[in-house]
Amino acid sequence: MPERSNIETPRVDPYAGFVAGAPAVGEFNCSECGYGVIVQRTLPLCPMCGGTAWEQSVWRPFSRFPAGEPLR
Repeated sequence: MPERSNIETPRVDPYAGFVAGAPAVGEFNCSECGYGVIVQRTLPLCPMCGGTAWEQSVWRPFSRFPAGEPLR
């Protein structure tokens, strides 16, 4: 019979996709309040509302530039 480990692995929320404590890299938004974070290691609890569910942000490389303004 295999031995069970006491280490809890972070669960993935089927609706949000990621939960606090899960390893992740990239931009994420809190599923509850929309607060955004950039993560390099693990997802934190949301600092604004304490939420645990995160959604990965859509990659938009040019969204920060106003329309019609040339790139530098």
